Amino acid sequence: MEIWLIIAIALVFIIWRMLPAKGTKTISTEALKGTLNDKDKVFVDVRTPGEYKARNIRQFKNIPLGSDFSKLPKDKEIVVICQSGMRSGQACKQLKKLGYDNVTNVRGGMSAWRG
Repeated sequence: MEIWLIIAIALVFIIWRMLPAKGTKTISTEALKGTLNDKDKVFVDVRTPGEYKARNIRQFKNIPLGSDFSKLPKDKEIVVICQSGMRSGQACKQLKKLGYDNVTNVRGGMSAWRG
């Protein structure tokens, strides 16, 4: 009986970590293509430098998860991508905690990117 309780708690925790931060928008990779030249957006790739070097979208700046995001401008939309959408979701939560109001997570990340 105790093992099922532990499993249930673990599942709730995992699902909770996967939920987007309140107020975070999402964008598909297809819709992202039409926004890449928008000067009112800052594009951030939170993957490791090695992942970024292997394959990236030119407009995205590599700022790995765990870095200091506080230097990003608060007056522009911050669009965040990673490999699958998990790390970028965590980055969006961090940005929201830092007071960024206009944050967008790229759904599916680089795994979904066809460009």
